[in-house]
Amino acid sequence: MALTVAVQMDPIQAIRIAGDTTFALLLEAQARGHRLLYYTPDRLSLQGRRVTARVEPLTVRDVEGAHASLGPVERIDLAEADVVLMRQDPPFDMAYITATHMLERIHPRTLVVNDPAEVRNAPEKLFVLDFPELMPPTLISRDKAEIEAFRLEHGTVAMKPLHGHGGAAVFKVSEKDPNFGSMFDLFAATFREAWVVQRFLEKITEGDKRIILVDGEPMGAINRVPAANDIRSNMVRGGAAAASDLTDREREICAAIGPELRRRGLILVGIDVIDGHLTEINVTSPTGIRAIRRLGGPDLAVSVWDAIEGRRAARG
Repeated sequence: MALTVAVQMDPIQAIRIAGDTTFALLLEAQARGHRLLYYTPDRLSLQGRRVTARVEPLTVRDVEGAHASLGPVERIDLAEADVVLMRQDPPFDMAYITATHMLERIHPRTLVVNDPAEVRNAPEKLFVLDFPELMPPTLISRDKAEIEAFRLEHGTVAMKPLHGHGGAAVFKVSEKDPNFGSMFDLFAATFREAWVVQRFLEKITEGDKRIILVDGEPMGAINRVPAANDIRSNMVRGGAAAASDLTDREREICAAIGPELRRRGLILVGIDVIDGHLTEINVTSPTGIRAIRRLGGPDLAVSVWDAIEGRRAARG
């Protein structure tokens, strides 16, 4: 059955399709005969009980630089769509949160992927703390005394913004680092919220594994290795991706969190694991599907759409 699929994303003309998970999902949806409608978050509106968007019919091609063709703008009631893909990238700020409140009003009659209320309730560096037994020791705070006590207990730490993304502003701070005071002042002046302080995992040099779960089941993984003289493995920061299988420990982690992901309606999730430790659960706009496929793994866009269509069918 053909579906009407609206995608809420960043400007499609600017994406790099070779590594873009949203684009992979759009290619698969189009191949299945679904109608695609595109809009950016600033085109989303709420009036009374109606959630509307100014959308453009979308055709995609796997050709860099000629990957998208758009039709004339039309205003639609999003409740008339079958599926909305909420796929704009972070930052997870008040604009992002406002969008979840709007889309929550049409879900689940219109299936929003991922469930907007659960996206709002599962910030990626906070939701993971529901599973402390799977994590390295972690503190969420902006209290200097608490952070200093944590460093005294655990030694070298990683510090990063609570709602940061893409590896931005991630620092390694040693137990007696003379830069800590200045770094604390910088963070305090830059970020209003608390930040993440986590025992540093020395084996980050061997890679930070991104595992994709679809409807709570692990479906594929890549290992992202930091560039020389950097602790950040994100591919946008120079990290190199390599094919990878799951270890027994990683399967244990997925089995522990999978039921909760399904319960929350988080269909597409990317988790990060370093040396057998869960560090993040990414639910806003997880990436990695195209890299997994390029490195010889399965086409997980197929699995995602199988899960979406299964949920739609179950609702009648």
